[in-house]
Amino acid sequence: MKKKVVSALLISAVFATSLWGCGGNGGSSENAKMNDNTEQTKFSIVGGQSALSPGYDDNVVLNEMMKKTGISIDWNTMSDSLAEQVNIQIAGGDLPDAYMGVGFSNYDLSKYGAGGTFIDLTPYINEETMPNLTKILSEHPEIKSAITMDDGCIYGLPSGEQMGTAGIGKDEDYSIFAIPQFSMINKAWLDDLGLEVPTTLDELHDALKAFKDNDMAAKMYGADKGSTIPMSTGFDQWCWGQNVFYAGFGFTNWINDVCNDLVLGEDGKVNFVCDDDNYRDALTYFSNWYQEGLMDAEMFSQSDSQLMAKCQQGYVGVSTWWYIEELMGDYAKDYVFLPILTGPKGTAYEGTSNVTLRTGGGTNSGNLSVTTACKSPKNLLKFFDQWYVGENVMQLQYGPIDVYFTGKDDKGNWNSITEEEAQAKYQKGAGELKSYYEVAGPKMILSEYYSNTFNMEQRAIERLTDLYDYWLPQAKNKSCYPIDCVFSNEELDTIDMYKTDFENAVAEQEGLWLKEGGPTDEEWEAYKSMLNDSCGMQQLLDIYQAAYDRYVSAQ
Repeated sequence: MKKKVVSALLISAVFATSLWGCGGNGGSSENAKMNDNTEQTKFSIVGGQSALSPGYDDNVVLNEMMKKTGISIDWNTMSDSLAEQVNIQIAGGDLPDAYMGVGFSNYDLSKYGAGGTFIDLTPYINEETMPNLTKILSEHPEIKSAITMDDGCIYGLPSGEQMGTAGIGKDEDYSIFAIPQFSMINKAWLDDLGLEVPTTLDELHDALKAFKDNDMAAKMYGADKGSTIPMSTGFDQWCWGQNVFYAGFGFTNWINDVCNDLVLGEDGKVNFVCDDDNYRDALTYFSNWYQEGLMDAEMFSQSDSQLMAKCQQGYVGVSTWWYIEELMGDYAKDYVFLPILTGPKGTAYEGTSNVTLRTGGGTNSGNLSVTTACKSPKNLLKFFDQWYVGENVMQLQYGPIDVYFTGKDDKGNWNSITEEEAQAKYQKGAGELKSYYEVAGPKMILSEYYSNTFNMEQRAIERLTDLYDYWLPQAKNKSCYPIDCVFSNEELDTIDMYKTDFENAVAEQEGLWLKEGGPTDEEWEAYKSMLNDSCGMQQLLDIYQAAYDRYVSAQ
């Protein structure tokens, strides 16, 4: 979705009269007051960290920011079992001063705020305590709207990464997450077989069959006999799933930040594709591919690293990923992107192709919440206000100046380390170096930072260029459900009641039908009844429609 449109839609009438007015819906924030106590200077924070991170005790960026505000922090961070530990602490009332990088949902924030675990941060977002965040929210009222709960309170600081095509100079701004799967095919194998790059699903079917019948991995790369895998992906996975191939039936059911299988039509109506006839037809069609051995038998169980290993050994003819080079390794030169393929000939889907754009790049507030155990929130929030300075957040996201950022260009913007430089200096790839230094928390990376503070990493530029120049022109409907919709507490209760069971039921049945053959009429009707009667599909649909309608009316 175009960011200039998103920004207009998100400006809620609730906050139009007073940006800092609390309790636009008559919530408890109306009477919230700042705690002026400034005696506490030592704080405890529980939170998340990357699996590659050594922790935050020796992080030079964090230590410098603590020094500037005269505080110290005892960091208790982990990459495993974080949610479990947080749940135990909250249930037992043994609270730290704040939680950082946990990723609380809006439902969690509302629940813990109303229950007295998290404090309302609204009174502290002012020129004295948090001038940097105050300026951002003044200039970006859509961010304010996105982090304000239904009771008018803010229980978590904003975070998000506005990485989109505007950041590389394009006229229209689409999130880097808009189309998560880029499909690719081994053109060297096609050339050897005298085949063109497929443009339809039927043509891809014939190419995959030829790959299998001619054992192309063995023929072209000297792999073991019978090692060819015509197509390998994950199942309903982020950038490496099979979902992009459903476009020939008029939809793509991406893994979604809002709710899986939810799409927004050009008419503004929301829909779950998982009970549509074209969804049923797609599963039946691709089940035949699976039965023929054209799709990897391990697609339902393999990890991304296992997929990558197969591809980099030259076994795989077709797959999905963001970057050909990263997935295919030494064989990357033999691969090209597949176009979005049209539907099977002789069916209602002949000539059909529609990529459903995915939501992404929105704002969330689940990465920094202050608890009622904190005696001096004002001191702690002055520290976190420094996270809303461009040069600070770039270092918290990627790594320190003189480590990840190696110098400035002629415009004064910082350049990031190259892959070759990272390997030579640190014996790590640039991505691994980033994971080592990255700090989880309320990082708000605005799109303008890419033009006035630091240059986007080269891999992101490459991906956004491919997205804008190659993939987006093939998307007929540019609508997508906005991640920044706000739900009432009652709606969040209903979502919490049904969403997980609904998504699990759909995914389980999708996998079974792909493996074992499409549904019979009786199975299809029973499945649709189950979604409505047991999994709350209609209730969810009504809620997502109502939230979207409010979102639009606020423009």
